[in-house]
Amino acid sequence: MVLENFYTVTERKTEENNSHSFEIKVNKDHEIFKGHFPENPVMPGVCMIQIIKDLTEETTGKKLFMDKCSNVKFTALINPEINAELNLNIVISEDEDGIKVKNISKFEDTIALKLSAHYKIL
Repeated sequence: MVLENFYTVTERKTEENNSHSFEIKVNKDHEIFKGHFPENPVMPGVCMIQIIKDLTEETTGKKLFMDKCSNVKFTALINPEINAELNLNIVISEDEDGIKVKNISKFEDTIALKLSAHYKIL
């Protein structure tokens, strides 16, 4: 895991159609938030994308490399002091070239991120 002590998975569920739901808790005291941004912490988008990759690797048991990323929409800021608990829904499918992922990340009823990605299997 690249983001040591950045988040913990508090709940995981496998649902129909290769859909996986994860509840995570972000460590609001992590070093990243001291620089992004002091006195007004905001979850860096790249960290959300890394969390999705980590959870996909954990679920598939495969080491992955992001090949393509499309339809990336950050729709709300995540302040870890206010919204440390996030829900990530990840739909995973495998094709001849690797792993496809569709994700919706939320806090409470607010969608914070929608993403489609393709990963090469290493």
